[in-house]
Amino acid sequence: MSQQTAPSGDTLLVDPPRRRSGHHSGISLAVILACQLMVVLDATVVFVSLPDIQQSLHFSATGLSWVTNAYSLAFGGLLLLGGRAGDVLGRRSVFLAGIALFTLASLLGGFAGSAAWLLAARAAQGVGAALAAPSALALIATNFAEGVERNRALSIFSAVSSAGASIGLILGGMLTEWASWRWVLFINVPVGIVVLLVAPKILQETERQRGRLDVAGALTSVTGMVALVYGFIRTADEGWSDGLTMASFAAGAVLLAAFVAVETRAEQPVVPLRLFADRARAGAYLTMLLLAAAMFGMFFFLVQFMQNTLGFSPLKAGLAFLPMTGLLFTAARLAPRLVPRFGARALMLTGLPLIVAGMLWLTRLSGDSGYVSGALGAMLLFGLGAGLVFLPLTLTILSGVRREESGAASGMLQMTQQVGGALGMAVLVSVYGTASRDGDMNHAVSTAFTAGTVFVVVAFLVSVATMRRRAK
Repeated sequence: MSQQTAPSGDTLLVDPPRRRSGHHSGISLAVILACQLMVVLDATVVFVSLPDIQQSLHFSATGLSWVTNAYSLAFGGLLLLGGRAGDVLGRRSVFLAGIALFTLASLLGGFAGSAAWLLAARAAQGVGAALAAPSALALIATNFAEGVERNRALSIFSAVSSAGASIGLILGGMLTEWASWRWVLFINVPVGIVVLLVAPKILQETERQRGRLDVAGALTSVTGMVALVYGFIRTADEGWSDGLTMASFAAGAVLLAAFVAVETRAEQPVVPLRLFADRARAGAYLTMLLLAAAMFGMFFFLVQFMQNTLGFSPLKAGLAFLPMTGLLFTAARLAPRLVPRFGARALMLTGLPLIVAGMLWLTRLSGDSGYVSGALGAMLLFGLGAGLVFLPLTLTILSGVRREESGAASGMLQMTQQVGGALGMAVLVSVYGTASRDGDMNHAVSTAFTAGTVFVVVAFLVSVATMRRRAK
């Protein structure tokens, strides 16, 4: 094991570098990125397809929201277990098992003949993604030499991860309009097959760590989060005084408290609580959760605005996100050059205010707003800010992590993205539902974006308080 100084200035413990040709290095990165893009974009690829899915499978308005949430909650809730499984069973083996399950679930979901069938397939996709995604990030440390090569791979990985949600909206619009909503699931099948055929030949297996899987910790965390999300979504229809809503929140609180208790006593917890002992890392996790909450909520309401208010088709609504995605990806590719020069903290404290400005702009949307005058500028600010922020967050989280806990740390990183997105969307839908009871939908949308702005402001304050200042 060797030490690497990350661009953030911290020390990252890594596996010994291995010799490899540039050709194989490029193919290895392509395989890892293909996996990451599939699992990330599947959280949003169905957004612009939801009206078609509802009509085809006769979903209720409330039930339709679970087409997204079934995936996000299974993915986010089991990422912790998936990261630990990679440490114990070997990251390449777990990676391949996850891709196989994800591919099969995508195929079955595309043939869904009922609402229950589709939801089961979406949940199975989430389980497969939870196994594959944390191992994908950890495999970068195994398959890329420390220094410039690994930093470049991490920067591309961060760009794909952060742009994946936007790409999902674009791809979902194209497939829905040109073919059918079923192809937002079928499209994963050929990609998954290629990954399964190529990965065993070029990705190196990691050394297995002795230990057991903390199933109790994983189950209490995922069921607790499902209960919380269900409670928030239910408030949109039934209000805060509903008995089942309150019972759901209470169950979520009890289960998450049980999760913390289990992790405190477990000999080999799925989430080593000492990961949060480092203030900068704990702050980065919280910042990532809040950013994902704002981003998923923004996607959800902007898609509704574009299709219902502006009259965009699914394809046009998806393509409307392209400028933001392009700027986000460009900023993310520049970030590796900027971090060594200015430091991770400087990029964080530059990018987050840009995101706040974009969210504030969206609070001014109304029935008279157009795409250029109402949404485009806000999306560009959000994309630029997010592109500057995600790499410093990733480096801060992974820096200084013990090798045997790298799978858990990377699983936590991606868990906060998925769970933050699901919780954030649920909260903003609840805010929207409460504000729309007077019949003023424009006010309700503005209120939801205001709540999303609060998420990012809190993320900014957390970063100011926790990110390390650069050494003089």
